[in-house]
Amino acid sequence: MTTIIGISGSLRAGSFNGALLRAAAQLMPQDSQLEIATIKDIPLYDGDVEAAEGIPPAVQDLKDRIAGAAGLLLATPEYNNGIPGVFKNAIDWLSRPPADIPRVFRDRPAAVIGASPGGFGTILAQEAWLPVLRTLGTRPWFGGRLMVSRAGSVFDAGGNLIDDKIREQLQQFLQGFVAFARSSS
Repeated sequence: MTTIIGISGSLRAGSFNGALLRAAAQLMPQDSQLEIATIKDIPLYDGDVEAAEGIPPAVQDLKDRIAGAAGLLLATPEYNNGIPGVFKNAIDWLSRPPADIPRVFRDRPAAVIGASPGGFGTILAQEAWLPVLRTLGTRPWFGGRLMVSRAGSVFDAGGNLIDDKIREQLQQFLQGFVAFARSSS
């Protein structure tokens, strides 16, 4: 079984990116699964807290889950044409201490998707993630892109994916990314 860890960069219960990950979990290829993780309990990064108390339990748990997975799927919102601060904060915590980066990120297949209520999807946020993923030593997958624009018409009020075209695009994206993750192990 190929396990991918999916993380939404939004904390909102009604997040389009959380909905996108839930849809992805239902569309995973055979013999694979998407485990959705949360960043909700990760505090703001503070080096003094790290020095005094160590790595918070929510951070350590997520680090261990990523390290045990075949790949990492980031579902990113786009805030002010960039990466959401809360999402970048979580990745910053996950990279602590620096000696643990190879265990968690090095050569780990990674992909970025995103959904936005706007008309341009999340193209700028997805591009902004590339230097971060490169710095962490991941193996980004460039075999497909998924930027869901006008997400309010793609999901119903309950967060269910109702757009057949996006469903097909998401399924194709997942097939490609899972194949890449499998070939990397």
